[in-house]
This record gives sequence, structure tokens and C-alpha cells, in this order.
Amino acid sequence: MKRLIVISFASFFTLFLSAQSWESVKNNTTEYLYGEGWGNSIDEADKQALAALISKIAVNISSTSENKDNSTITNGQLDEVSQFSSSVHTYSQATLTNTERVIIQNEPDAHVGRWIRRAEIEKIFASRIAKVQTMVEAAIKAEAKGKADDALRNYYWALTLLKSLQRPNEVSYTDEDGQAHMLTVWIPEKMNDVFQSMSASVVKRNGDDVELYITYKDKPVNSVDYTYFDGRGWSNIYSAKDGRGVLELAPGNTSATYQLKFEFEYRGQAQIDRELESVLNVVKSTPMRGAYANLQAVEDSQAAATSVQGQTTSTSMQCQSTSSFSTTAAEIKKAPTQVADSAAYSKVVDSVLNSIRTLNYDAVKQHFTQEGWDIYQKIVRYGKAKIVGTPSMQFYKNGDYVIGRGVQMSFSFQRGLRKSFVEDIVFSFNQEGLIYNLAFGLGNTAADDILNKGVWSEQARLSIMNFLENYKTAYGLKRLDYIRSIFDDDAVIIVGNIVRQAKMTINPETGVATTSNNTIIKKNRYTKDQYLDNLKKCFGSQEYINIRFANNDVIKLAKGGELYAIQIAQDYYSTTYGDKGYLFLIVDINDPEKPIIKVRTWQPDKDPNFGLYGPGDF
Repeated sequence: MKRLIVISFASFFTLFLSAQSWESVKNNTTEYLYGEGWGNSIDEADKQALAALISKIAVNISSTSENKDNSTITNGQLDEVSQFSSSVHTYSQATLTNTERVIIQNEPDAHVGRWIRRAEIEKIFASRIAKVQTMVEAAIKAEAKGKADDALRNYYWALTLLKSLQRPNEVSYTDEDGQAHMLTVWIPEKMNDVFQSMSASVVKRNGDDVELYITYKDKPVNSVDYTYFDGRGWSNIYSAKDGRGVLELAPGNTSATYQLKFEFEYRGQAQIDRELESVLNVVKSTPMRGAYANLQAVEDSQAAATSVQGQTTSTSMQCQSTSSFSTTAAEIKKAPTQVADSAAYSKVVDSVLNSIRTLNYDAVKQHFTQEGWDIYQKIVRYGKAKIVGTPSMQFYKNGDYVIGRGVQMSFSFQRGLRKSFVEDIVFSFNQEGLIYNLAFGLGNTAADDILNKGVWSEQARLSIMNFLENYKTAYGLKRLDYIRSIFDDDAVIIVGNIVRQAKMTINPETGVATTSNNTIIKKNRYTKDQYLDNLKKCFGSQEYINIRFANNDVIKLAKGGELYAIQIAQDYYSTTYGDKGYLFLIVDINDPEKPIIKVRTWQPDKDPNFGLYGPGDF
């Protein structure tokens, strides 16, 4: 009992000193801004104190600025210090890292104080400026890759964060030629360039289903997202891949024109960044008139006229799926060897596609091995499956097996932020001519990154492609047994998460307890069994999962034979969640039919200390 009394007295003494120090902070308004809160718990009181502090920060900034309450862009220039009364409030205990806290009175009648030095206020916006610059760089790289979705998303998010800064017109970007651009002017111009470079046309209409062909700079767009007016309202987000997209109209819609809107806000994906999400919620949207396109219906599957931003253009279409392989003169030597006599394989594929169109799946069971049949059943039930366009098949040798490419399908879902995806379907035939595997193919960019590695053998390039396609398909079809088979029992599995860590310090002279928040990327290492258990729970809670790979960096390691390090930008979508991050794999492909993952890491962003995981880290 005596010991308890001593502890209680010590706690009281610390709180007494803290209270004295807190009064000195409150009395020194020249140096500090402060807020205080009360509640039944420390957490409740702290939230009130932080809210009070943020309000004072907002008033302080607004009083020293020439900002208006509503942000507008006049002559291409953003009104400075826009919407601070709301945007400054987007900082929270998780994102405001340079404040200090004192517990004046402990629970149950908690009293907490928060304060910040006025000299520190400028630093509040430093991290947002850095984030803006990073997003702009990502958008520029996405443009070069033909990924209109990534470009528009990063440009718009950067513009929105700019609107929450104290002096947005002072933030610039210096390009490779050394030319500086005022971002409040330059970003809208870049977004309009992307919209102007895209063209959408109707290929054909089948009942209530409409097939689209979308280009970017006169080439099939690698990836772009859009919504459309279906006769009753605006749809959820649909995704086009390698130029192919679909519309699913409301029953009875006989309209001759369709209104399309290219997605650029991506509010559903912003949940991966709490700071960005909060800014998007309070800063007014920036209208982008160039995002809209009016498409003209067609009577048949021939060319369609489209009006984009008031300009009508014609696009000649043969309604054939685009190949995943480069076939220019410079690259033809790197393309896989085609099968000389492919008539028998084409006949089988035609039968399978007809079974999908007629929903008579069992009619083609004789063309599959048992494993292939199981995968086929999963694919046709992966959402509402439909054939897109007129397939143009090409068949390639892969050792003793044959790979068929050229089919694209759309998959639609009942729930979720995203309604539909377009995927390439890859057919794999065994020596008996039976389909033993089906997979979602890589996009053009990801495939070319691998196929253009001319210094590697054809077998090595095909093996890496097959591995990545089977990998993404296994997650989409929730094939837990297959995923278990490709991970080494001792695989290194690391998943990084952005977290905020509170750090408490006590001033030995005054006894004041203060806390600050530090942004860190927490790296969780899992065993194979732990990772698979988490994956099983994830699979069970989602109607669908879809993975897309952007650019790949593949390195053959010096030791281990066919041992490769693969660094990939990955888009992950599920019914309730979406994110972007970086996947790193070390995979053993000495036996192409039995690849083994030795290392798998995922991180949402580059680590501030070492960047991205690479082969040198393991």
C-alpha cells in the first residue's frame, strides 16, 4: 500500500509541474499557438485539444494571407491560400507531426493541452509539397507508359493537395530541360493534354452491351478508367485495358448517343492515404470539361464516329483484339516462335468461346484436362463473363507446350467501387492438345518489358511471363492451393504499411510529458503459413480481387541458374478496397512448370531510408 501511495504522489507531482508549464505556454501567445480539451479519457480530451489547436492554426494562417474562402482558377492561376478554414482541418493526430502534448489532468476527468511553436507552422505544409512533387513525377512516367489512368489520378491528386497549401502558386516543377512550371497552371494543362490525346469510339452494340475502343495518342490506351450515363444515372467505375472497354446499359435504353466520363478523381482509392482522403473530402472538386465524351451508336461492328470535346473524328476498326506482343521490325526477332500449323488449336478456342457466348459451358469439357477444367469454371464465374471484340489468335511454342493469345473478356460485378474489368485470356495446351491452364494476361507494357529482354533465351522470357500471369490469376481466382505451391516453405515475406507512431518524451527539468507523431513504414514479416492464413481471410471477405501490373524491372541474378528478381508496380482492386504499391519477388524458374518464390515484399511507397526493396536487400 505504501508503494502505491508513493506512485500516486509522484504522478500528482508530475501533473502539477505540467500544469505550471502549460500555463506558461498559454501566456506566451507570441511564441506558441495552443488548444486544450476535456473528456472522460485522455484520447477524447486529446482529440478536442487537437481540434482546438488546428482551428487556431487555420485562423492564424488565414489572418496572415490574402486567401479567399473558395478556391478558383483565374487565368490559369489558383487564388492563393485556398479554403484554409476547411483544408487546414484535414490535419489530424495521425498527420500533424510537429505538435506537442501535455496531460494536465489524468482520467477520469482528463484535461489535455496541445501546442505548436509559431515558427513550426511553415513545416506543416512541407510534407504536402514533397508529396505533390512525387505525384507529378509519377504522372509524367505514367504518361510515357500510356497509362492514362495513373497519369490523371496523380495529376489530380497533386492539384488537390496544392489547393490546401498556404501559397500554392509558389510551388513549381522543373522538367528534364531545366524549365520551371507553376504547378497550379501546368497540372490542368497536362490533364487537358491527356484528355485531348484520348479518343473513344463505339465498336458495336449487342443488346444492352456496348463495346468501346479507346486510344491514347493514336495507340490503344494501356489502361484508363471511366464512368458513363446508363439512362438512369452514372455508373460505377469501369476499366479499359489495351484499348478495350464496355458499357452495360439499362434495359430498354435505345439512345443513339452515350455520354462517357474519363475518371480522374479516384476518391475510392484515396483511402490508402488518410491525409489525401481528408483533403479530397473538404477541398472543392476541380471541374474538367475535357473528361467528357459523347459517343455515337453504330448499326454494325464497323467504324464509329466519336465526338470528344466537340471535335468529331473517325476511327477505322476491324474489331480485333490487340496482341500482347510487339511486332515491329525492330522487335520481331524477340517475339516467341509461332506454331506453324495452328488450325486445330484455333478450332478448340472457337468452341470454348462459343460455349461462353451461349452459356453452354459443359459442351467443351472434353477439350480440358481436369485442372484446366477447374480453372475454366472459375474464370467464367469470375463476375459476369463476356467476350470482347473479335479474337485474333496467335499461337506460340513454349517448350513442349503451346500458348494461345488474342482473346479479351470483360468481367462485371454486382458490388464494389469498380464495376467491370477487361482481361486478356491466355490458353495453354499440353502435348495432347488439351487446355491445361487459363490465365489473365499481362498488359502490353508489362509484357513488352519482359519480351524485349533480347539477351535472355526465349524460354526464360516466356517462363517469366507465364509465372507473372499465373500469379495474378491465382489471386483473382482465389486459388489458395496454387499460391501455397509456389511459395518456398522458408520464403521471406514482408508487407509494409504506413503507420503513425506516437513518441512521448518527458522534460527532466520541468517534468512536462509531450508527444509527437512520426511517419514510418512498418515492415511486418510473415511466415508462409501466417501469410496464407491472412490471404484466406481476405479471399473470403471479397466478391472479387483484381491485380494489374504496370512496368516491370526484371534482373537475372548471378547465382542460382534461372533465378530472377522482379520489381513491379502493382494495382490492387477488390470489392471494398483498392491500392497501389510496389511488389518485389525473387523467383526460381529452373523448373518452368514449378516456379518457386523465395522472396516476396510489398510496400505502399518508397521507404524514406532505402527506397524500394531490391535484390541487394536479401
